[in-house]
Amino acid sequence: MRKRFQILSMLSIFAVTAALASAHGDKKHVIGTIEKIGADSVTVKTADGKSVDVKLVANTMYVSRDGKISKQSDLAVGERVVIHATPTGDTLFADEVKFSPAGAAPTASTKPKS
Repeated sequence: MRKRFQILSMLSIFAVTAALASAHGDKKHVIGTIEKIGADSVTVKTADGKSVDVKLVANTMYVSRDGKISKQSDLAVGERVVIHATPTGDTLFADEVKFSPAGAAPTASTKPKS
């Protein structure tokens, strides 16, 4: 009986892990600081020091730190970004760019509790 419970527990863990892994489908997340902005792309420097190019397309959504819908021209070098992108071959196409100014103060929800 105990062995059956262990097997069922392991199967449940695998099922939950698989569901979480597929929740974002084939989307990629690029997190870092904007290093360069072009007419149709941004280069993001990630925490591990890699530079990642992401294409900006007509349907890319831009969202500022405070949740307001923005536009590509609101992006600036040095800002922190989280980009949700769709990979096509070796190219990433941005679906959504969330950004905040470099060194921005934490929001109320992220301030440490004293």
